[in-house]
Amino acid sequence: MTNASLNLTLRLLNDLVLETEKATPPDAELARLHPTHVAGAINLRHYLTLRRYDLRKLQRELAELGLSSLGRAEGHVQATLLAVRRALSLLAGAGTAPSEPHRGPDFEAGRSRLAENAAMLFGAPPAGRGVGIMVTADRGMAEEPARIRRLLERGMNVLRINCAHDEPATWVKIADHLRAAERMSSTPCRLLMDLGGPKIRTGALTLGPAMQTWKVHRDARGQVARPAEVWLVPEGEKSPGPGAVLHFPRAWLESIAVGERIEFLDTRARKRHLIIHRREGAALLAHAERRAFVGVLTPFRRGKQQREPVTALDLPREEVAIMLAVGEKLVLTRSLAPGRAERRDESGLQVEPGYVGCSEPALFERVRRGQRVLLDDGKFETEVVGVHPDRLELRVVRGQGKLLSEKGINVPDTTLDLPGLTAEDKIHLQTVVRLADLVGLSFVQSAGDIRALRAELASLGAQHLGLILKIETVNAFAAMPELLWAAMEHERIGVMIARGDLAVECGYQRLAEVQEELLWISEAAHVPTIWATQVLEGLAKDGLPTRAEVTDAAMGSRAECVMLNKGPHIEEAVSALDDILRRMDEHQSKKTPQLRALRSWRMSATNDQVH
Repeated sequence: MTNASLNLTLRLLNDLVLETEKATPPDAELARLHPTHVAGAINLRHYLTLRRYDLRKLQRELAELGLSSLGRAEGHVQATLLAVRRALSLLAGAGTAPSEPHRGPDFEAGRSRLAENAAMLFGAPPAGRGVGIMVTADRGMAEEPARIRRLLERGMNVLRINCAHDEPATWVKIADHLRAAERMSSTPCRLLMDLGGPKIRTGALTLGPAMQTWKVHRDARGQVARPAEVWLVPEGEKSPGPGAVLHFPRAWLESIAVGERIEFLDTRARKRHLIIHRREGAALLAHAERRAFVGVLTPFRRGKQQREPVTALDLPREEVAIMLAVGEKLVLTRSLAPGRAERRDESGLQVEPGYVGCSEPALFERVRRGQRVLLDDGKFETEVVGVHPDRLELRVVRGQGKLLSEKGINVPDTTLDLPGLTAEDKIHLQTVVRLADLVGLSFVQSAGDIRALRAELASLGAQHLGLILKIETVNAFAAMPELLWAAMEHERIGVMIARGDLAVECGYQRLAEVQEELLWISEAAHVPTIWATQVLEGLAKDGLPTRAEVTDAAMGSRAECVMLNKGPHIEEAVSALDDILRRMDEHQSKKTPQLRALRSWRMSATNDQVH
């Protein structure tokens, strides 16, 4: 393609972009939007027009001329088209570059508007790091305010509370601790509170006997690599740390010394013992080098000097899981009475399927035979083989293991038309508006969901709260232009790329391109994004990251914020993520590589040898 034909192609593209403005009355549409988002809305419309066409051949030919290949045009579509046209004209020997009508944002406006919107939403990131860090709060933070202070010191910008868990009293404690930590450290931090939304979950299961157990970590040779930690805690009190917990009378615990050996016979009549490692207040931390099962009648003695044994108090009752394997059946019931595990014969074959309740009645009205039902966030894929008014009969086609209560249910082949705001969400909002800076709309599906939330916020006098669209379903992904346009009626908005539920819905094979496209369309609208789900999960949970998740965390630098989930090693995860993002800040800005001087290699000026 000659320069002239390339220029003509670009002119046609620019004309098509401008025709978008003429196709509908733009002033009427733009008037509904918040002034902050007018430029982003215009550019979003330009971007959607541009991406209707296959531009790959044009990109290659522009790159061969040393020109922009349009691959980084998201934030300033029309400005990029005009800049390339001007360059082509000058290459062709024209004395002046063509002058074209210019409606979209220029390069600087596109870049700065996105940065300003991100700062309004998440606060200004620290020097040397252009991306925010969000941390999901766990229940323990309500009783351990020092943990929140340490997270702030390590680089957290946003604390997230998931309102699908715990209760308002716990959220209030966490929020109060955060505000106190901000004052003490002079470090600002935003609080995001996610509404639970219409998440469909499995119901309760029957509880088994009262029991406590623990596991010992062993190396490849079967030797104890790390003993299990078991807390001996006075009756009615909470454990000071993670690990198994046994409650005993306070007087008995006070009589035990550090280093002492506690002996017992577990429920399998196996001799076991605990070694007291340290005392923390009234509680004792013990180490166990063998697995044990403790029941209500398990006798504990302080060696031979104690004649009358004591027994553990208030042992937990764990639910009896439903075991599933490919080819086996499961029944989902409309009733939310506790479900029951499957029944098996002596050879282990399933003779009667287990059953469990489902929290959403619409499932039994809309799901049809042959459609997929995904359980436990995609761990199990099942096919509907029987539909009845009060139950669905499912057959497992992929996955094996335990199914527990409160696990997510996805129906990617079924449209349920559930409201974005549940009755429970509306109740929770009364607490959220008192505590939060940002509110997350979970399982958003339509513009109507966004407007319903904004109406609730207005009725509570909380229009100032930032609004986060959590993109968790294929329907939401498909409706992104509509969702963004509706959200831009609000001043402070963002998009969370919730990759866990998205992977379940769209399939892991397609997740990579879906998350890319969400980054692109959000940038086109100048809307900041949150890179969420399983970031540095191995580090947060086990203290050691995988190679793949370090790379994934680095990819998150193309968003405006990266979210970490909870785990016992979350503080180390925040420090690691802060370091990764600071390093990537010198190399990557959205899709644009930053070509700073490399320190990895040095070339000799005389013989070109690598030093």
